[in-house]
Amino acid sequence: MSETQSLTQRQPTAPVRETVRPQLLFFFSPTSGASRRTEGFLAQVLQRNRNHATFRIVRIDADSYPHLTEQLGVTGIPTLLVVSEGEVCARLAKPTGIRPIRALLTPWLR
Repeated sequence: MSETQSLTQRQPTAPVRETVRPQLLFFFSPTSGASRRTEGFLAQVLQRNRNHATFRIVRIDADSYPHLTEQLGVTGIPTLLVVSEGEVCARLAKPTGIRPIRALLTPWLR
């Protein structure tokens, strides 16, 4: 056995830490046309540069979960929230197109 092989065998391996993806909370209403448009805009933003795996996307029907909507301070539908490590990092209420959504998500996109 050579010296380099014995050195590599003696070095302890560091535990592999799994990186936690931020959550993208999408508050919507099934009867809202703006919610459907926002979902399409969001899909386009994530589709560019293949960012589908960047976020763990959680769709929340604001009508079915009013307590969660109130707890997170969501005042308008649709609303996007980026939550990382339990804290709201970014918020966008009533997005009007692709540009505002891209601007919100830019820090996390590739």
